[in-house]
Amino acid sequence: MNKLILVGNGFDLAHNLPTSYSHFINDFWSNIHLNYKKDVYKEILLINESYSRIFNHHKKTENYKDFQENLVSYQNEYSNEIEPYSGQLKLRKKNTIIFKFNNDFFHEINLKFSIENWVDIENEYYLQLKKKIRLKFGNHQDEELQKVRMLEVVKLNKEFEALKNLFEEYLLESVNKVFDFNKIDSVKEWSNIEKTLKPTILVKGPYLKEQVLALSKEFSRKEDKEIIRRYNDDVNNKPLIFKSFILSFNYTPTVHSYNQKINKDFGSDICSCNYIHGELKSTKNKINFGFGDEIDSFYKEIENIGENEYLKNFKSFQYSNTQNYDDLLRYIDSDKFQVYVLGHSCGLSDRVLLNTIFEHDNCRSIKVYFHKKDENNNNYTDIVQNISRHFDDKPSMRRKIVNKTLCTALPQNVRFQKK
Repeated sequence: MNKLILVGNGFDLAHNLPTSYSHFINDFWSNIHLNYKKDVYKEILLINESYSRIFNHHKKTENYKDFQENLVSYQNEYSNEIEPYSGQLKLRKKNTIIFKFNNDFFHEINLKFSIENWVDIENEYYLQLKKKIRLKFGNHQDEELQKVRMLEVVKLNKEFEALKNLFEEYLLESVNKVFDFNKIDSVKEWSNIEKTLKPTILVKGPYLKEQVLALSKEFSRKEDKEIIRRYNDDVNNKPLIFKSFILSFNYTPTVHSYNQKINKDFGSDICSCNYIHGELKSTKNKINFGFGDEIDSFYKEIENIGENEYLKNFKSFQYSNTQNYDDLLRYIDSDKFQVYVLGHSCGLSDRVLLNTIFEHDNCRSIKVYFHKKDENNNNYTDIVQNISRHFDDKPSMRRKIVNKTLCTALPQNVRFQKK
């Protein structure tokens, strides 16, 4: 049975890489005093260099809340000169701006403490897009209203693009340039993950029966169990090797060293790695950051507007720029496979892609490698609930998901050396 391995941001976090939304957003604010003059930052906000002392006026800035407190504290101290803080600081008499957001979308996500993951950012973009389409602007008539809405959507897309560029620069500077992905500090933990990623290999020997029995439990259909069990009775002594296909939703090269090692040990075509959402600073495989739920009931309404600008950040149209999606389809069409979920939340921003995988006839089983926070807390149920949202056929979903007793936690102590 082949493997299709979904690798998400939780996989990077298990390697202690600072790739979460909180890592990114806190780094932005804690280092704003060093970066605010860069062009990519100027697209996000404006800070008057003459008043740069606002950064640490009241306390050291480590996050957006600290920055807000510093702004308010500064305004209170100079209340006679500065207008009350309302998303910007401005001198009363000179009308000189001390600070303001140039990017409303970025401002919005900073105000929402419910945003914890990158999938939440993609969902927020879609919510904002729907709001722009539904908005009424004064007494504008239909034709004029559409023009105003278009301007709002263009603005939203431009702001979303600026955020994407900022995030890409963060990953390059704080991850790719900091860690050496070919040097491992925790060989044992690295090997444990390699075992999960590498192809399933059945070899004649004293442990074959035990291995076959354990693997067959992860499938509910009799014919799938027989594919595995049949090898135990086969007189052929050649190893039975299935393929692995790593579908990385990350922009970082974290899985690259695993893929290299597996192919070196077993052959160049035994394990493929597909960076479905792109790679950092790649001209051929640009990062794909957006929304992918064209199943949503409102999507048809967006499509019927007839303006391509409204569809600009839907992932499906970005997939057509590379052969990544076609390679995935060829793999899942070629033979039966088992899905492994490693660090992927399976959220709605990848709904169409995940629905295509999970409801495919060749998908026979879905095994979750959950995050074990402590002895009593893990996210297995959360992931399974998210997976269920990608199924129209609920009986098929129940048949395919491997129960928790047969699943294991994703190792959390893999460490790359710093450069």
